[in-house]
Formats: sequence, C-alpha cells, structure tokens
Amino acid sequence: MSIANTVKWYLDSEQLSYEILQHPHTSSSAETAGAAYIWEDQLAKSVLLEDRVDLKRLRESMHRPLELATEAELGEIFADCEIGAVPPLGQAYGIPMIYDDCLTKLANVYFEAGDHEDLVYMGGAEFMQLLGKASHAKFSTPI
Repeated sequence: MSIANTVKWYLDSEQLSYEILQHPHTSSSAETAGAAYIWEDQLAKSVLLEDRVDLKRLRESMHRPLELATEAELGEIFADCEIGAVPPLGQAYGIPMIYDDCLTKLANVYFEAGDHEDLVYMGGAEFMQLLGKASHAKFSTPI
C-alpha cells in the first residue's frame, strides 16, 4: 500500500522533511520497531492501549468523557489506512488530537504511514511542528 494519500498530502503541504522506511509486514508496535531496527520509544503510535494510557488522566486533561474508538469507527475516519496502522495525524483527517508530552523529547520520530509495512521517519523538531498547536498532556507510561 505504501504511504496513505492523506498522510502524504498532509506531510507535503506542511513542507517538512521526511523519509519513508519500509519493513516486513508486522502486526504490533513491538514487531514494527524490531522489523525497522528502531527503538520502540521512537515509534509514535496512535493506537491507544489500555496498559499504557491512563484513560482517567487523559479524560481529566481533556475535561470530558472519552472512550476508545471501535475498529469500524477508525475505518470510517482513516479510510485510506489499514486497520491498526493509523498515523498520529488527527489534524490531517479533520479530528482534534492530543499527544503525550514524552514525544517532545525525541530526537527522531517514526510513525505508521497508513499500512503495516511503511513508517514515516522525521526529526523530532519537525514532528513537533507537524503537531502544531494540538493539545498535549502527560498520560502514558514508559515502556
């Protein structure tokens, strides 16, 4: 599949430098990091996992009730992406987003390009520019 059309359009419209890193097909973040030979904490993953995200803290940060989206809902919003390969670019898809403060410390960031075989790679400063004025808070725990 390669990079999702919306992701490519958004990255190109922001005029930030990025590369596409191909890897063998994977089905989890840990597998993706291993297959791409990167540290797992450099992978900005937009799938919310119960054991890594404190939903109570996130709800408090957002000042509203939040529930995990279903796969069907994700499929509707991220129609040009494979299930489970959602890029952390809510703004590209017209939805508000919040990112964890731990991302601000990364020198390099990798994230799903829209499938299970390609990652977008960019510098941490460029990634922070990409996130723009999205909300942020501390709500995940280290791996």
